[in-house]
Amino acid sequence: MHPDLARLIDLQAYDIEAKRLRDQIAALPRQVAALDTKAKAAVGQRAVVLDLIVKEEALRRRIESDIADLRQKIVRIQKKIDAATTAIQVTSLEHEAVFARAEINRLEDAELESMERAEALEVQRTLADQAVAGATVTLDKESARATQAVARDRVSLAEVDGRRAALRAQIAQSPTGEASLAIYDRIARAKGTAVAQALNQKCTACQMMLRPQRWNDLRDNSPESESSQTLMACENCGHLLYYDPARDAPQRAAVPFESIAAQIVRSL
Repeated sequence: MHPDLARLIDLQAYDIEAKRLRDQIAALPRQVAALDTKAKAAVGQRAVVLDLIVKEEALRRRIESDIADLRQKIVRIQKKIDAATTAIQVTSLEHEAVFARAEINRLEDAELESMERAEALEVQRTLADQAVAGATVTLDKESARATQAVARDRVSLAEVDGRRAALRAQIAQSPTGEASLAIYDRIARAKGTAVAQALNQKCTACQMMLRPQRWNDLRDNSPESESSQTLMACENCGHLLYYDPARDAPQRAAVPFESIAAQIVRSL
């Protein structure tokens, strides 16, 4: 293995962890913001229900006032009937009274319907109150948890960044370190990661098979081997490759081929 490659593998592990921490630090406020939006939506839905309840109450007050006016009107009509002197006057006033009673019946039905709607709205208000309370509790809890998590992640990120910086400085001190870091950074910027393991004759980054010669070169750990002298890259995706024999699948031993003739001779 190239002398810089082992350190580049460690550097990539730090880079991946630093990215994870940064993503997590950025994600936690977004999660809290989503919960805040949900809590505000619950408050808004509750406000709609409360507004509908108020409107139904106002409607019933108007209905009750109209019914009271109509009843007073019927009383006045009855007095006029009692004072009427002609049949035509009585008939006209009775028709007016019948219309007023019909209107009272209609308004009483409307009032009953309003009361039924109000009962349903009261159920919705109870549910809305529970939703607001639950969303508020969840928001407060997650906000506190996110604040603590972000603080922990920032401490961890500072530690990881410190180790990354120290490792990069250590790599840069080697004779080929600056060039190795330049190659590593270029690939990492383009692909997200720069180093990939070669496993079972495949690049684990792109899952493409390696040429037998490249595979053999990667597995050759002798000081004079190509893998010890240069940073070897996948010919398909460009990731720097390394080989770890501890993780490679055991190679099956070749089964010697025996011709049919040899089998016959051996059986005699």
